[in-house]
Amino acid sequence: MEKINLNENQLKAVKHKSGPLLVVAGAGTGKTRVITERVKHLIENEKIKPQEVLALTFTEKASQEMLNRIGDVMPLGYEEPWVSTFHGFADRILKTEGLEIGLDPSYKILPTSDQWLLLRKNLFNLDLKYFRPLGNPTKFISAILKFISRLQDENISVKELKSYVKSLKITGEEKQRWEELSHIYEKYEEIKLKNSALDFGDLIDWTIKLFTDRPNILEKYQDQFKHVLVDEFQDTNYAQYELIKLLCPEKMGNRSLMVVGDDSQSIYKFRGAAVSNILQFKKDFKGAEMITLLENYRSSQEILDPAYKLIKNNNPDTLESKLGISKELVSQIKEKGGETKVIKVDTLDDEIEYILRKIYEILGKEERYTYKDIAIMARANNHLDPFVMGLRKYGLPYQLVGNRGLYDADEISDIISLLKVLTNSSDGTSLYRVLSIDSLEIPYSEISKLLSNARKQKVDL
Repeated sequence: MEKINLNENQLKAVKHKSGPLLVVAGAGTGKTRVITERVKHLIENEKIKPQEVLALTFTEKASQEMLNRIGDVMPLGYEEPWVSTFHGFADRILKTEGLEIGLDPSYKILPTSDQWLLLRKNLFNLDLKYFRPLGNPTKFISAILKFISRLQDENISVKELKSYVKSLKITGEEKQRWEELSHIYEKYEEIKLKNSALDFGDLIDWTIKLFTDRPNILEKYQDQFKHVLVDEFQDTNYAQYELIKLLCPEKMGNRSLMVVGDDSQSIYKFRGAAVSNILQFKKDFKGAEMITLLENYRSSQEILDPAYKLIKNNNPDTLESKLGISKELVSQIKEKGGETKVIKVDTLDDEIEYILRKIYEILGKEERYTYKDIAIMARANNHLDPFVMGLRKYGLPYQLVGNRGLYDADEISDIISLLKVLTNSSDGTSLYRVLSIDSLEIPYSEISKLLSNARKQKVDL
């Protein structure tokens, strides 16, 4: 095994023997290295078969990076360890086992844009009043899809929602709204199955259903995955945590479950992520060992100290207060960092102007700095648009990082739908998307006529 310099707590996590382990890893403390080195340690030193290791990440980039690092110790002739995102893992299971619960294994996964189009295509087949206003029938589609996504995050089934709505002590318009939402959820699930389609939320929920309804299949994967590792545990939602608990029952024997997380780094609350899962982990897996990583290899102390003071005010229910631990990071960088300043301005234009002047000032005073040494960060990608316009105005070079991926662009989805129609003329969902392309200028009234005729003839579009 290649010699890797790990600090005491990192090494302790890597060599953890068995049972549940919670690693609280602050920013820049090398959590990805710990997970990767643990997988390598299990395969090379503990002689665990690679296919008996499951590592779950939140991004394709993280899973690919992990696989690349592990590759150099893989024994010849063995399968690779299962390293993937939660959705990738669920997709792999359902493609193999989904037929056991009546799921077409050749299902397609719908991106958000296709979910919207599928619902719009079937909107007039639904018994709706409030959620299909006459003047603007598509007004609530995006909100409805977000509502359904949150239901999936919480693993709430159609049956459970219907039961909840029935139990509500409400009348009138409010009751009508809830009944319509329940109706939409039920019909939307039926429509997806009829079209052999799932969305990303379905992947987790269907895998939970598979494991719950077919205990023999669950037992098969419980026996296979003797060591499970979960990255970014603070960003797991209820459904994802339920999936983990199914794979890793409380009585583990010689098996292990390592979850790595930090409440200060939670970024998916809008998707139903629950930091409370970290606290719940200690309750669900009694006697779980806990290791805290505090040595930071990314930032100077001049950055870490003010960041810590600010983060402490985020939420009174922090891991520090609940678990009685310290998360105050200690920099391992010897070079002294610059000072942190807070600048107040009156308007967004003033802010942009200040930042652009500051860039000129830095580059003018310090010859050692170039444009690539400067970063402008914002809370959301769309908040960067005014700054991009300012950079263009002054002719300053820039690279926009974190914008939508190529396959998320509407134009690319349109092209893919067109290709699908050319190869499969019965793909009504893709044809509907093609007909809806703005540049074709096909009036919605004409598309509605086509849909109406298709319904009358009981055929797909």
